[in-house]
Amino acid sequence: MAKAGPKPRSRKTLINLEPPPRTRRPESLTSREQEILELIWAGFKNKEIGNRLKISVKTVEAHRANMMKKMRVSNTAQLLKTAIQGGALKIR
Repeated sequence: MAKAGPKPRSRKTLINLEPPPRTRRPESLTSREQEILELIWAGFKNKEIGNRLKISVKTVEAHRANMMKKMRVSNTAQLLKTAIQGGALKIR
């Protein structure tokens, strides 16, 4: 008896591909990330935020990158827009 080979795969075209459904909501921001987000909204630069919070610029940049990853955005404008829409940032 001959071995059966692997089943032929059906090929999908790019047109038929859809992104996988999101199974979980974005993580919530930490209190430090929330604090930095509010300072970004106020117009402070990373260096000014670092001086104000007594942390390094690299730490500020890391917090900013983490927020952007959690909110699934790629720039500061999208970060602020998403934060406002999601209720993480209140406009006064």
